[in-house]
Amino acid sequence: MPIHWFALLSVTASACIQLVVFLRWLHRRMRDDEVHRQFVRDIAHNHLPHIYEALHKIAAKQGILLSLPPSVRFVDFDSDSGKGSGGSSNGSSPQGRY
Repeated sequence: MPIHWFALLSVTASACIQLVVFLRWLHRRMRDDEVHRQFVRDIAHNHLPHIYEALHKIAAKQGILLSLPPSVRFVDFDSDSGKGSGGSSNGSSPQGRY
């Protein structure tokens, strides 16, 4: 085998390895983004109502009048249907949870 075949083989192997490493990085980044999105959604839907409820109880003890907590609404820009991802499919709004 001539020397230029070894150069071609090494360039091809290097390019394939870089592609595999890039694809692994891309997959990990997309997965981390999805985990982060689910974490934020869980915090907003499950924990914020309890935090606001405790805040209102503390404010009531101290005689402070607070307005209603804001509703949690998510806008899913990746959705094809155009609906926000925060609401359920039956049309109920998250405002009733507070």
